[in-house]
Amino acid sequence: MTAKPEPIKGWYSRGYLPHLDTPGLLQAVTFHLGDSLPRQALERLDAETADDPLGRRRAIERYLDAGRGACWLRQPEIGRVVEDSLLHFDGTRYRLVSWPLMPNHVHVLIETMPGHPLYRVVQGWKGYTALVANRLLGRSGPFWAREYFDRFIRDDGHLAAVIRSIENNPVKAHLVDKPESWPFGSARRRSADKEER
Repeated sequence: MTAKPEPIKGWYSRGYLPHLDTPGLLQAVTFHLGDSLPRQALERLDAETADDPLGRRRAIERYLDAGRGACWLRQPEIGRVVEDSLLHFDGTRYRLVSWPLMPNHVHVLIETMPGHPLYRVVQGWKGYTALVANRLLGRSGPFWAREYFDRFIRDDGHLAAVIRSIENNPVKAHLVDKPESWPFGSARRRSADKEER
């Protein structure tokens, strides 16, 4: 018996942020550790940027880039678990275009495939990695924040800008001098692939 594919949701909300589910759409996704953006901080950022969605997104990115919280993704064994999870279904459930794992959050640019809606892909990443990371850390409880942020890519110019922004995030956060120096990201993998040729 074959499972019925999930219906395409289009625009929807899980109560706070709007999301878009359309197969074949390139989307930039950000999700973060549960302790990296406390509710009070988010409420303050929301109040400061009430009529400016772009300003809100940039304020949240600055807050996350400041490296608040436990920053578990900085630990190599946790970073490997998360990066391996991103790569696991690349080419079957989605096409992974670009990513870095920051100390307390992840940016990913993907193209979802039919039958694998974005929310299920993100749920799979977060569910599996939370289980393994909590075991490695000897802890229990929420690992990731419940929500994630997503933006669809409008055109080729937007795509190029988003890839640049995503891959340069470790540089912008003053963690490395060049994107390929960051241990968990597409820039490093692409650079290593070129060296092997």
